[in-house]
Order: sequence, then structure tokens, then C-alpha cells
Amino acid sequence: MNLFLGIFELVVCFSGVVIMDRLFGKRGLYTWMALAVVFANIQVSKQVDIAGISTALGNVMFASTYLATDILNEKYSVKASKNAVKIAAASLIAYIVFAQFTQSFIPNAYDAVDPGMKTIFAMSVRITAASGLMFVLSNWLDVILYQKIKEKTNGKHMWFRNNISTILCNCAENFAFSILAFIGTYDLLYCLEIAVAGSLIEMLIALCDTPFLYLAKISKKSGILIEEENGEIKEDAEDVTEAAA
Repeated sequence: MNLFLGIFELVVCFSGVVIMDRLFGKRGLYTWMALAVVFANIQVSKQVDIAGISTALGNVMFASTYLATDILNEKYSVKASKNAVKIAAASLIAYIVFAQFTQSFIPNAYDAVDPGMKTIFAMSVRITAASGLMFVLSNWLDVILYQKIKEKTNGKHMWFRNNISTILCNCAENFAFSILAFIGTYDLLYCLEIAVAGSLIEMLIALCDTPFLYLAKISKKSGILIEEENGEIKEDAEDVTEAAA
């Protein structure tokens, strides 16, 4: 059941990234980055078995941020990719702050959700701090590595730079996060098991996101659902020119 749910989540998640780009352009991808990092940090507290492998949830949502930055890099600019990482980092900080406010309020006699929320948010400071640090570092590195490979290959072999940058950064993020977030809560062996399992899953996810990157690359922004001022239109034009270069 978990395997089928994971595959379904992957399709829905990556399709969502492409749709946000199609409807809203780079601003849609900025929004996706902000939402994805918050939802992924909520999911990551849950431990599951997928195809007999123990791992934490959130892998697909985190992976979607690499797809989003790669699309931004291809269609807009390196600057747009870095802006997306900054926006996501700011969203994560806001999540940490307001998660603490949420569990600090004293519930009244009618409340039924406070125990569950405290269970989730009690882990959020350490897990989210570790996740946030590795998220920013790995996504920033992904943007730089993706662009370097793009320059070295003269803009050819998009599948190659997409997979190499995503897999390397994702695996490094998985190991560092698993140790920082779970050591002490779980023994070292289980932390490494989570890291290895997460890395294997992330490799498969990275391979799966390539068709969605090509789909986004050939897709034009509809312009139906957003209204842009002259300055914003000019900025988009500059981004597209820089990406093409």
C-alpha cells in the first residue's frame, strides 16, 4: 500500500510543480518551494516502510524542490533559482517560529487536537533545524552544480546535469540530515539505515523527475491566472534571456 501511495504522491507532486510553472511562471515555483519545505518538514517526522525499506516521509516533497530549482535554472535564470532557495528558507524559519507559538498556547476544555500537535511540533525544532540547514545547503549546491555542468556541456544533455546534481546533493543531504535529526532519538545503525534507504529512494525519485523537467522546458506559461506589471514582464524577459545564454 505504501509503495503505491508513494508512486501516486510522486506523480501528483511533480505534476504540481509543472502546473504551477505553467500557470504562474517563476512566481508559482517560488510558491511551491515555500509550501514544499513546510509540508516536507511535517511529513519527515513520520517513519514508514516502503517495499520493506524503513525511511522517513518527506522524500518526494523535498525532491520536488530540486525539480523546481532546475526548472527555474533552465527557463529563467540562476538568480531565480537562488531566490527560490532563499524564499523557501524564509518560509521554513516562519514555520519554526509559528510552530512554537502553536504549542505554547494553553488549550481550552473543548480542544481535541493539542496532544497530537504537541507530539509533532515537539520534534520540529531539532528536526526542522537540521532539515532547514541541509535543505538550504543542498539546494544551493544543486543550483551551482547544475549551472556548472550546464556550462561545461554547452547547454546540452539536460538529463545528465539534472540527475547528477540532484542525486549527489540529495544523497549528501540525506546522510547529514539523518545524523543531525535522529541521532540520540534512534541508535546510529537505524539512523544510517534511514540515510541509506532515503538515498536509494531519492535516486529513483531523481530519475523520475527528468521527464517532468523536459515537460516544463517545452511548456509555455499561460499568463491567464496572473497579472503582471511592466517591470515584472521585463524582469521575466531578462530571466529567459539569461537562461538561454
